Amino acid sequence: MTRSVPAGGHGAGSCGQPPPGRERSRRWGAPVFVLVHGSGSNSYGWSPVLRELGLRGHRAVAVDLPGHGPGAYFPVSYQAPQDLERLATEPSPIGAVTLADFAAHVVGTVRAAHRSGPVVLVGQSLGGVTLNAVANEVPELISHLVYASAFCPTRHRSVVELMTTPEAASSALFRIPGFRTPPELGVNRVNWRSGDPAFFAAVKEALAADWSDAEVRTLLNILEPDESAAIGAADARGLPGRWGRVPRTYLRFDEDRAVPPALQDLMIREADLTTPHNRFRVRPLAVPHIGPRDAGVWADELERVARTCG
Repeated sequence: MTRSVPAGGHGAGSCGQPPPGRERSRRWGAPVFVLVHGSGSNSYGWSPVLRELGLRGHRAVAVDLPGHGPGAYFPVSYQAPQDLERLATEPSPIGAVTLADFAAHVVGTVRAAHRSGPVVLVGQSLGGVTLNAVANEVPELISHLVYASAFCPTRHRSVVELMTTPEAASSALFRIPGFRTPPELGVNRVNWRSGDPAFFAAVKEALAADWSDAEVRTLLNILEPDESAAIGAADARGLPGRWGRVPRTYLRFDEDRAVPPALQDLMIREADLTTPHNRFRVRPLAVPHIGPRDAGVWADELERVARTCG
């Protein structure tokens, strides 16, 4: 499933080559932005950005990864009144979803988007590993990769490995009260509807420290409780000869307490060592993990990326 905002008329730039044959007769040249969400999120989280890009005349689509958005599973025990004992063991179909499933879904979207113009593929947080997997598979269809405080494994194998580095030690994610489920469920589960004040404070600190409590409660009500544990554990390294061919930008969130700036810098540094001929273009932003509150800031950054394609 995808959420899209059509646009017309005036794109910010052009790059890449149009597909062959009959596709050349279509309007081709203005970028198409494909937006990938992070863990426990969905395309709805990109709605303000889609609106802003559409109002500026751009074409953009936000992807619901498998098991998210309309395909999300909300355990019965997660509903009110909650049954926390049952929630600890209730199975979820997302436990069977793999990084290959995520990649296949986004590759399909990228193929369709590329028929209209060069693709700028954007990922936030855990969405970065999907960017790596997609670029490993179809680098020729992607004109630019944008990592928004997103995981980008190259020298470290996975998100799990990156989160064990000294650079990740200060992550506020480790201070969120955990909700343990048996490993055989294959899910990382978060009870976003918890009424525990300590939970709320820890989540606010990790994701959106400068937001109001009301804004954070709104955020928690659009998040989904389950994420496949396989995503963070998967080998998601960008391959130099595939992923490494695609120009890339890193939006460094300087006030991120979930993916600390030191960890972002580690991923940037290791990626640049992996492909010294194709280094990250880094854009620092003074924002928390959830990103800019103002959708115009997102759109400004993506327009800058589009201009580099011209």
